[in-house]
Amino acid sequence: QKFLCSNCNNILKKALQTLCGHRYCSACLTWIVRNNKNAICQKCKEEDPDTLGEESLLAEERAFGDAAINKEISELRVHCVTLGCSWSGIMKDFEEHQSLCEYALIPCHTGCGHVVMRRKLADHLENGCVNNVTVCQQCQCSLASSEHQIKEFPLICFDYFLCICFFQQSHSTSSANKDGCCFSEVGCEFRGSKEKIKEHEKSAVGAHMLLLLQHMRQLQGTLCSDARAAQGFPPQPELSLKNESVLQQLVREKVISELENKLHVFENIVAVLNKEVESSNLEILAFRRQSELDQNIIRGLELKIAELHRCLTQKDAGLSSLHKSLLFSEQASYDGIFLWKITEVGRKLQDSVTGRTVSLYSPAFYTAKYGYKVCLRVYLNGDGTGKGTHMSLFFVVMKGDYDALLPWPFRHKVTFMLLDQNNREHIIDAFRPDLTSASFQRPVNDMNVASGCPMFLPLSKLQSPKHAYVKEDTLFLKCIIETN
Repeated sequence: QKFLCSNCNNILKKALQTLCGHRYCSACLTWIVRNNKNAICQKCKEEDPDTLGEESLLAEERAFGDAAINKEISELRVHCVTLGCSWSGIMKDFEEHQSLCEYALIPCHTGCGHVVMRRKLADHLENGCVNNVTVCQQCQCSLASSEHQIKEFPLICFDYFLCICFFQQSHSTSSANKDGCCFSEVGCEFRGSKEKIKEHEKSAVGAHMLLLLQHMRQLQGTLCSDARAAQGFPPQPELSLKNESVLQQLVREKVISELENKLHVFENIVAVLNKEVESSNLEILAFRRQSELDQNIIRGLELKIAELHRCLTQKDAGLSSLHKSLLFSEQASYDGIFLWKITEVGRKLQDSVTGRTVSLYSPAFYTAKYGYKVCLRVYLNGDGTGKGTHMSLFFVVMKGDYDALLPWPFRHKVTFMLLDQNNREHIIDAFRPDLTSASFQRPVNDMNVASGCPMFLPLSKLQSPKHAYVKEDTLFLKCIIETN
């Protein structure tokens, strides 16, 4: 998965890593940034859309080349999936193989519309391509590539031309018997391997034509001199000049013909490339339109998700408020008597020892329906003078809804009880408020400073098996406020 682009999901090409840690092809990142303002990493959106940050913004200057992953990708073992091809190797050699694969399907470059295997392209051009033809300059016949080689050079015979291969016979015998140029009979001295000779014959067309011109001039001069001498006429040098002009014109026409043939081939290639470019442009345009539609759909969905998330948050807050109200209604007391059940005593005592949760607050309760609002606070591992040795229990006066109508300071006697669950020996302690203490004045904040019994019960007695203060990991504390 780490070798795949976060955009196109194909093998990374020239991998770039963004600040958020995801990887993109160089071309993919360029396309995304060019076509999207303030582009956001798609992988970040998919993984956790609620934690998108500055590092998720995509920009080419904020990405860097990942040389390590590029090296790993270049060494991946791969094989060619083209039908019939058995090539396998590593990724860095694959692109070169793609351009050489003999089984790959490629379009004919002449624009005939055929798609053939690369290995069969030459046979197609020679025997099946309707566009790979040329026109003989002498007889105006349309010739295929194989026929054109036979009609390469016209034979000059004084006043007319014959469309036959002047060098066909000499070339075949020469190449069979010796490694010399097929124009050796007219003065070319080049010798070499068959490949070198082919290159020489292609590159030395002009030189060969000049040799041929000289040879034909000599031959014509000899024949004309002999004919006129036999008839008793003096030689005519102007005839030689006329023939020379004709031969020079022939050379020029030959060169022009070759250039026109090459131009025709290049025009076919350009036509094919233009079609491919036009097709690619249409595909790109369609892709961009589809991308815009997708972006609009995505933006619409994101807005809907944000709205649903907002509604869900509101509903969660409402449910939480209702849950708290329900718990308060279940546990609230309005007669000054409150029973507090504490579960998981062992774990909570350990949390108090380690400092994780030093103290626990009870739910609020009231001395009367419109009376004082109070609660209890317990330190299972003790507080102040009782820390580490005793359980501490305190009384807390809280800000209530009817404080303006109540007399202050708080004057009522408070009694604490730790219940023995075997109903044998309850622990009881009581106190009357110190009227000068800030703990019993009208609250300014949510609750006053706690006041009570820091050495309410020794821990050894709390945990003693002789008593049932803790049973099934649960204890019960009771508070009684005398309101008479």
